[in-house]
Amino acid sequence: MNREEYMKCLRHRLRRLPKEDFNKAIAYFEEYFEDAGPEAEQQAVADLGSPEAAADSIIRDLAVRNSTEPEQQNIKKGFSNIWVGILAVCALPIGLPLALCAGALLFAAIMVVLSLLFGLFVTAFALAATSIPCVVVGVVFLFTSPANGLATIGMGLIGGAVGLWLLKGSEELSRNFLNRMTRLFGRIAKGGK
Repeated sequence: MNREEYMKCLRHRLRRLPKEDFNKAIAYFEEYFEDAGPEAEQQAVADLGSPEAAADSIIRDLAVRNSTEPEQQNIKKGFSNIWVGILAVCALPIGLPLALCAGALLFAAIMVVLSLLFGLFVTAFALAATSIPCVVVGVVFLFTSPANGLATIGMGLIGGAVGLWLLKGSEELSRNFLNRMTRLFGRIAKGGK
């Protein structure tokens, strides 16, 4: 068995360890092989024993070490939690108004965008709706002044086309905005996942 095979097997056996412990163990074995050098690689493998036995030994040592330390870690976590609670109480007078301001600004920004979309929709509808009387008046003008009648009909048709185009565009913008807001609030409701 060469170094690569040994390390691959060892990594596979230790893959379930916490990342920090895994990295320490792998670093130790890598350093051992580096110190031995390529010419003594087979001797290093023989000295270390099988990767399965080495992995089992590491896992047992970590289990023993972790079984003697939990009380100390729980005490540290308890003090840490107390400090977090104290900091949260102290930050509340500042954090709560800031959070409310951020919420109000978000609400105001959404309302501004909705107002702009509504204004665009009303303008497009008004432009499309006023094109009908413009075409009717243009037809009437055809009998008295053909040039004015054609110009009025043309303006009415252009206004109607632009109005319909803006109506379709405002509908798409509104749908896109509402879909994005729904997704955003859905993520916020799920906790940002």
